[in-house]
Amino acid sequence: MARIALKQNDELNPETLAAVQQIEASGGDSSTMRGLANSQALFDNYFKFYLPARAGRSVSEELIELVRLKIARHNDCFT
Repeated sequence: MARIALKQNDELNPETLAAVQQIEASGGDSSTMRGLANSQALFDNYFKFYLPARAGRSVSEELIELVRLKIARHNDCFT
C-alpha cells in the first residue's frame, strides 16, 4: 500500500497524464509518476535530471541500474 496518495488521471496536468498513459500502455508501472505529481515542482525538477540520466547522457545506464538494484536490495525490495 502506498504511503503517498497517487494522483488519479483527472488530477494530473495534461503533460503528466500523457506520460502516465504512455507508461501504462506499454505495461509499465506509473505509481512513481503519480506519487511525484503531488508536488508539480518536485515532479518537473526530478524528471529534468532523471530522464537525461536514464538515457545515459550524464550517468551510464549500467551504473543507474546497479544503483537502483542496490537501493531495492537495501530496502528488501526484490524487483
